[in-house]
Amino acid sequence: MFWSCSFFQIRSGPSPGRWALEHRRQEHHVSRAGDGDKEAQGDGLPNATKHPDPWERHPQYLLKGNFRKRTDLNQDPLQEEKLIWNSCSSPASGLVSRMETNTWFFKPGSSPLSQDSSLLLDTSLFKSNQLLFDELGEGNPRLREPRNLFAFFSNDGFLQAPRWPIECEVIKENIHHIEWVPPKPEYFYQPTGNEKVPEIVGEGRGTVVYHIESAPASSYFSSSRVGGKRGLIKQLSVNLQGPEDDTLLFESRFESGNLLKAVRVDTYDYELTLRTDLYTNKHTQWFYFRVQNTRKEVTYRFTIVNLLKPKSLYTIGMKPLLYSEVDARSHNIGWRRAGDEIKYYRKAAEEGQPTFYCLTWTVRFPHDQDTCYLAHFYPYTYTDLQYYLLAVANNPIQSQFCKLRTLCRSLAGNTVYLLTITNPSKTAEMAAAKKAVILSARVHPGESNGSWMMKGFLDFILGDSPDAHLLRDIFIFKVVPMLNPDGVIVGNYRCSLAGRDLNRHYKTILKESFPCIWYTRNMIKRVLEEREVLLYCDFHGHSRKNNIFLYGCNSTNRKQWLHERVFPLMLSKNAPDKFSFRSCNFRVHKCKEGTGRVVMWRMGILNSYTMESTFGGSTLGNKRDTHFNTEDLKSLGYHVCDTLLDFCDPDRSKFTQCLTELKEEIFKKFSELGQEMDFDGNWSDISLSDIESSTSGSDSSLSDGLPVHLLDVVEKLDQKKKPKKKKKPLETRKQRNEIHQRTRFIQELKPAEDGQVRKTQWLTSTI
Repeated sequence: MFWSCSFFQIRSGPSPGRWALEHRRQEHHVSRAGDGDKEAQGDGLPNATKHPDPWERHPQYLLKGNFRKRTDLNQDPLQEEKLIWNSCSSPASGLVSRMETNTWFFKPGSSPLSQDSSLLLDTSLFKSNQLLFDELGEGNPRLREPRNLFAFFSNDGFLQAPRWPIECEVIKENIHHIEWVPPKPEYFYQPTGNEKVPEIVGEGRGTVVYHIESAPASSYFSSSRVGGKRGLIKQLSVNLQGPEDDTLLFESRFESGNLLKAVRVDTYDYELTLRTDLYTNKHTQWFYFRVQNTRKEVTYRFTIVNLLKPKSLYTIGMKPLLYSEVDARSHNIGWRRAGDEIKYYRKAAEEGQPTFYCLTWTVRFPHDQDTCYLAHFYPYTYTDLQYYLLAVANNPIQSQFCKLRTLCRSLAGNTVYLLTITNPSKTAEMAAAKKAVILSARVHPGESNGSWMMKGFLDFILGDSPDAHLLRDIFIFKVVPMLNPDGVIVGNYRCSLAGRDLNRHYKTILKESFPCIWYTRNMIKRVLEEREVLLYCDFHGHSRKNNIFLYGCNSTNRKQWLHERVFPLMLSKNAPDKFSFRSCNFRVHKCKEGTGRVVMWRMGILNSYTMESTFGGSTLGNKRDTHFNTEDLKSLGYHVCDTLLDFCDPDRSKFTQCLTELKEEIFKKFSELGQEMDFDGNWSDISLSDIESSTSGSDSSLSDGLPVHLLDVVEKLDQKKKPKKKKKPLETRKQRNEIHQRTRFIQELKPAEDGQVRKTQWLTSTI
């Protein structure tokens, strides 16, 4: 389904709608490019909108690097303010600085601030770090913005090191990967049907070469610290016996890493066991680990033996990811799809034992003695996010319209960031008229595709393109780029350190157990009290369906019926080779009542969605049967922005045409089912349950209830609350006398009744 010719004419020609606000265009001194220019730029982001990654050229600045000593970034904002003060001070202004002490003296009668300002000073000594002037020292001074409750970055310029649970051992090395886009499409693996299914032999017939200690599933999170567990880091890999020893050395005790155990079952065959989400006994899907001591031109086989999902994209051609440090240093090559003889199958289990599934594949490493990484998907860590946000905060242009705040602290004490992005409004009325758009990502830590889509969105909205300017003029964007930093840090797939899926607890009242969700929901409540929220979208990843699609909610309002489907349909037209409208679903199941999209929909946000991006690739258009790379995912962030402009175009031609298409499609499906409909009738009374696409591929998990550490407390409270048998209240003396008299009367009456019965029986027998 593609845009009609009239659509492109509306878009590129002079429209009375979207570009009717000519004064905005005059402010920007730019004109909107046509679709032909946009297509020429390819699937990725325009060059002018790509966000520079300051650490790409200098990886040595990771964590231990001081950004404020870099020449290509701005210096300390506090130092900039001192320079502004110095440039503003002069004998004529009445402010004279003593550079050595940063002390400011006030000359009575000569202050340019205001005539009344001298009344606030009862001494000739004036010292303040709270007043700021503009660059030219003109105009009224302004107060410095209030500091956040929690500092983002330490005073010496270092990033906040991630906080880990005290049970976790963490190596001291800083892991960093370069970004790279493969020059050619990476096609799906084509199963032959002859893939080997290796026998799982385990430790009994193999040799354990790597095994970490994990927190027991019965325990719960208690405390955290930078660097995790105290004491020396244990040497878990085997000791090599010499240069001829070809045993692989495994490691996963780094940020977002996940590998519990490796067993060598043959010279080049290894069985791998993944760690479940901390403080649970389930959710094994995400893997990310390092191997060293590789051999070139040798076929290795890896078999993961404890996966839990019966269906997987690995059955239809998805390949794992490989990263070589030698290739990264020598050829600037990053993550790439690699693997052969890929097979996903059910593991044989004895009766009464849990059912597991296995993933096996072969791989050939490109170099001898290389350090390589294997992963389920492109990693995006909490530290990656902090570097990105630090670059934004230090950018003098972007920091003017992007305000970085602390939303809350996670259970482990890691900062959950909130970005507010909008251009300053000229009047209070214009500011109040702006609608809000709310975006979030990484509530499920193993779904790193959400972070890459979020990065693409931020790259575009923080850029200097005319569309980005216009979006910032008409919207206020509230962005939570990483909802579950604790889970991302420890390498969980789905849960937080409470041992629960946060995307089932948006209705929670347990602020201490689910702070990230509680504060996000309350933030959105406050926004709704101030203005209309046009769109809410939470970015996710999907492990069983290809392409990108949305889950929404089904409105029954007569005036807005089918309106929630318009935005996804528009997005499918803007990204036809990535986004599948036919895979979208708008049912609201009972088990999804605690998800972000349903809770926000019930709070009054009509266009409330979950954006699902596959771990695999596309089955559509020019990208058919190819894997997605990071640039594909980032381009989806750009397409979201583009679709927002189409969706809000004052010229409602596109909106109306999409609504007509939806009604025609539904009419066609009902006709195929043999049901007659009145096309002009009341459409809001029609049930769509028979024609919605199935959610059998949805990555669903039921709510596990309360966090682990509260279960024992609740059991004790339930025992205390068990209803006791109520004792009958004591009767009054009058009531007791009446009961006694009644009982005595019955006892006196009973012998007489018995005699009458015996007499009647005798008479009956004689007759």
